[in-house]
Amino acid sequence: MASTAVAPVAAPPRTPRGYLPTVTLSAFGIYLAIFAPTVGGLSVRIQHLVGLDRAPLELGIVSGVSSAVALVVQPLAGRLSDRTMSRWGMRRPWLLVGILGMVVFIVGAGIAPNIPLIIVSMSLASFFSNLAFAAQSATLADQVPEEKRGGASGLLGAATPLGILVASILLSILPTDLLRFGVPALIGLVLGLIFTFVLRDKVRSARPEESLSARQILLSFVFNPRRHPDFGWAWLSKMFVLIGYGAVTGYLTLYLGTAFGMNTTQQLAFNATANIIAIGALMIVSVIGGFVSDRLGRKKAFVLIGGLMIALGVVIVALAPFVGRAGGLGLILCGEAVIGIGAGLFFAVDQALCIAALPNKDDIAKDLGVLNFANTLPSTLSPFLAGVVVIPLGNLLFPGGGYTVWFIVSAAFAVAGAIAVLRIRSVR
Repeated sequence: MASTAVAPVAAPPRTPRGYLPTVTLSAFGIYLAIFAPTVGGLSVRIQHLVGLDRAPLELGIVSGVSSAVALVVQPLAGRLSDRTMSRWGMRRPWLLVGILGMVVFIVGAGIAPNIPLIIVSMSLASFFSNLAFAAQSATLADQVPEEKRGGASGLLGAATPLGILVASILLSILPTDLLRFGVPALIGLVLGLIFTFVLRDKVRSARPEESLSARQILLSFVFNPRRHPDFGWAWLSKMFVLIGYGAVTGYLTLYLGTAFGMNTTQQLAFNATANIIAIGALMIVSVIGGFVSDRLGRKKAFVLIGGLMIALGVVIVALAPFVGRAGGLGLILCGEAVIGIGAGLFFAVDQALCIAALPNKDDIAKDLGVLNFANTLPSTLSPFLAGVVVIPLGNLLFPGGGYTVWFIVSAAFAVAGAIAVLRIRSVR
C-alpha cells in the first residue's frame, strides 16, 4: 500500500500506472453489489416474506429509507475524506470501511427474516457504500491530471450500466435470495479491496485551515434559483427525467408478477432480458449522441428528445397488460428499447449541459454537490411516491391497475423534465 505525502493535495503530472483499470473495476464491483438488490433482488426477497400484494408498499419503504440515508451521507463523506489525516492515506480508510460495511449489510439483507431488519440492513449498506463511493470518486482528482479526466470519467460512467446489466443477469441465474445478494457483494468486495490496496493514496500532512461545521455543510449545498434560473431549470429537468427513467427499473419484477402472473424465477429471467435490451441501447446511443452533440454544438435538443422518449417508453410498458400476455411481454421489451434510446440521448449530454449552466465557475465543487441532489432525490422520492401513494391508490381506483397508474404518473414527470430544459437560456 503505497502513499505519497502532500499538503495541500494536488493532481499529479500523470496518471499512476494501474490506476484506471483498478478504479474502473472497483466502481463496477460496488455498483454490482448495490444494484443487485435494487434491480430485482429486494423485490423478490420481499415477495418471499410478505407476498405479492404487500410487496409494493414494503419495497417503497425499504428503498425510500435506504435512499434517504444516501442523500444525507453523500454531502458529508467526500468532505470527511478530504480532511482525513492518516498514515494509510486520505481515501484508503474510507474505502476499506465502506466496502467491508457495505458487503456485510447487503448479505444481512439477503438473510433478514423480516421487513424491519431488511430496512436496517439496506440503510446501513447504503451508508457504507456511500462512504466508499465518495472516497473512490475523490481519487479521480487525486490521481488523474485535469486534461485527462474526461476519459477517466467515461470509464467510470460505463461502470454504472454494466453493474445494472450484470446484476440483473446474476439475479436470473442464482437460485436463492442469499446467493442473489451474496455473490454480487462478494465480487464487489474482491474488486474493491484490490483497488484499495494497490491505490497510491495521498497522505495529508497539514490540517485544514477551517473546521467543518454543520452550518457550513448545509450552506455549501444551497443555491438561489431566482438569481440563477438556468441552473435551477437544469436541476429540475434532471430530477424529473430521472424519476421517469427509474420508474420501470424499480418495479418491473412486481409488475410482471401482478399483471402477468409470473413467479419470482420468471420475473428475474424476464428482467434480465429487459435490461440487456435497455442498457445495450443506452450505451450505444449515449456514445453516438455525445459525438453528434459536440458536432452540432447543441445540448438542449438531446435532453428534450431523450426525456420525451423515456416518457414514451414508460407509457408503452404501462399499456402492456391491455394486449394480452404474449403481446404484452413483447410490448414491454419494445418499451425498454425506447427507454434505453431515450436514456442514451439524455445521459450523453445532460451532465455537460448542467455544468454549462453552473452559476459560479469559481465554485464548481459546491455547485456540483447541489447538482448531485438531483441525481439522488429521485431514488429517495420515487419509492415512497410509488409504493406508499400511487400504486395503492391506483389499485383502489382501478383494481389491479396500480402499476399502470404509477408508470403514467412517472411518464408525466419525464415529460415535464424534458420541457423544463427549454427554459434554459445560456445553453443551446
